[in-house]
Amino acid sequence: MPQSRLRRYFRHGTLPQLAVFEAAARLGSFTRAADELHMAQPTVSVQIRKLTETVGLPLFEQIGKQVFLTDAGGRLYAHCQSMFGGLAALDDTMADLRGLRGGRLRLAAGTAGQYVAARMLAAFLEQHPGVEVALEVHNRRGLIERLARNDDELYLLATPPEDRELVRQAILSNPMVVVARDDHPLANERGIAFDRLAQEPFLMREAGSGTRGFVESLFERNGLAPRVLMELGSNEAIMQAIADGSGVSILPCYSFGLANQQGPLATLDVQGFPLDRHWYFVYPVGRQLSPVASAFMGYVRERAQAMLVAGGTMPAGAVPV
Repeated sequence: MPQSRLRRYFRHGTLPQLAVFEAAARLGSFTRAADELHMAQPTVSVQIRKLTETVGLPLFEQIGKQVFLTDAGGRLYAHCQSMFGGLAALDDTMADLRGLRGGRLRLAAGTAGQYVAARMLAAFLEQHPGVEVALEVHNRRGLIERLARNDDELYLLATPPEDRELVRQAILSNPMVVVARDDHPLANERGIAFDRLAQEPFLMREAGSGTRGFVESLFERNGLAPRVLMELGSNEAIMQAIADGSGVSILPCYSFGLANQQGPLATLDVQGFPLDRHWYFVYPVGRQLSPVASAFMGYVRERAQAMLVAGGTMPAGAVPV
């Protein structure tokens, strides 16, 4: 609505005047309105006069000792009831948000973190069933684009970008493990050298994935390059390919139980693994989180690790670091 049409009301402090008008109209008396509002009667009369000047039409008419609403006054009274009802509903909504009886949470997570995010949200909603949630799942490139547009309240990232001002809250250990089929020749070996791993056919995430970026930098730091057999678009697809005997990969250990993977998988005892990594809640500096988002972030920080381990999401042989 164009605010130019409402300037006359904003300029004259109309809301207190409307409150006085509503009481006088409902009670049919300036005196009773003054008593209800704990105001002097002359003050009530002044407020009604100012409101009449703002509206530009008479609102009351006095016949004998009684006051009655004019046609304009009756219409204004109907709008007052609607307006005050809306304000009461607004106050109820704000109270629900403050008490987490309502509200909406917009969370975005990467494909590697979607099951972790879903488990966290489910546990939170058990405590706060009135909250609505929307979970967006994208690869890292998509998450960074959404973060730049400020599309969501919270972002679940394993590697927050360093080129922008962000609040980063570490919430959960996200160790990376080497995964192979349980009958792989290396499955029973201990202290496997990383250069031996580099000789195996490797299953790689797609370009733009955070897991891929992490793996590529890991090989580069070791002066090696993976023998990439296939590029696949999700951890589930990689785990299925491993179960089919296609090769090995490096994945977040929580991917196992959270994806309900039933295939014959094992973690290899490669030197330096599991590799320490974390998931972070991220949001732009200056963003005012809603009470729901703040409560969710605090809930996850306190309970995420215990929640996921208790839910049977850890694979055998993979221990958080």
